[in-house]
Amino acid sequence: MIVLRSRAPALATAAALATAGLLCGYTDSGGRASPTAEAMAMAPASAPRGQQTADCPTSLPDSFWRAPVNTLPVHPNSAAYVASIGSAQPLHPDFGSGLVEGQPFGIPITVSDTAVPETKVSFDYPEESDTSGYRIPPDAGIENGPASDGDRHVIVWDRDLCKSYELFDARKQADTAWHAGSGAIFDLRSNRLRPDGWTSADAAGLAILPGLARYEEAASGSIDHAIRITVPRSDQSYIWPARHQAGAAADESLPPMGLRLRLKSSVDTSQMAPQAKAVAEALKKYGAIVADNGSPWYLTGEENSGWDNAQLDALKDIKGSDFEAVDTSGMQQSPDSGAVAPK
Repeated sequence: MIVLRSRAPALATAAALATAGLLCGYTDSGGRASPTAEAMAMAPASAPRGQQTADCPTSLPDSFWRAPVNTLPVHPNSAAYVASIGSAQPLHPDFGSGLVEGQPFGIPITVSDTAVPETKVSFDYPEESDTSGYRIPPDAGIENGPASDGDRHVIVWDRDLCKSYELFDARKQADTAWHAGSGAIFDLRSNRLRPDGWTSADAAGLAILPGLARYEEAASGSIDHAIRITVPRSDQSYIWPARHQAGAAADESLPPMGLRLRLKSSVDTSQMAPQAKAVAEALKKYGAIVADNGSPWYLTGEENSGWDNAQLDALKDIKGSDFEAVDTSGMQQSPDSGAVAPK
């Protein structure tokens, strides 16, 4: 399904521009090195397409994506945030199998396990994009298909170099050339965040790959990370770990980018089919992160033929009032790192 989203990345501040030459490619560890990084680098690289791998996970064990929030306090502004998103609006899994209105839905993950030549990418917003270093296979999938007029995200999980190449509004120019609105390269062995004030392929300036609900995870019975979600209107602010805002107004009743929303523990998931239950339980333990403007309570996952749309439909019985905003202010270890503070 095509989701209408408002994307208006701001130009970088002078301070952010001054750091641009240091940040393309994200080679810095973003704080402390992961204790598992060396072990991951030595592990064999073989797994089905789209599946988590020990040698190149989509995020590190101490990343905010993998931090449980089920025991954290409710945010004092939770009721206002939920009301602004839509208390009576249903949760909507914006992913699945097959076609809707003639188009695939969800964000395809293009997995690359071998070296790909460097790809030239030009941008509408080069000031806040990584402008070189992309290695995008010629057959990379585009969100909602090549004829889409939606967000047209391209996500490439390069397990050879352990990076994620992410483009917004991507259009192929040639086998080794693309044009996009904005783009970012994330070193998946790093917790380093983008420069403060920068967008990415997402309005919040976060990586998209780690926040997608993936079929192989759900099929295994457990999704062990937070999931990306969109809201219709956001405040002109952002909180850690987000780096960028695309707000409709300066309104404290609107959710900021980076806000963590949690499915209430009281929601009964016992009768849900396995795929829906895996998603719902992840929302209880890890929550959802506000990452973009769009339709209310639209949860993002990968496009994959393995999804059972009938199972996922059970998620639509969950309403906005079944969520609460979480106070994550104690999770931050460093403002420029996505690593959570040790307990």
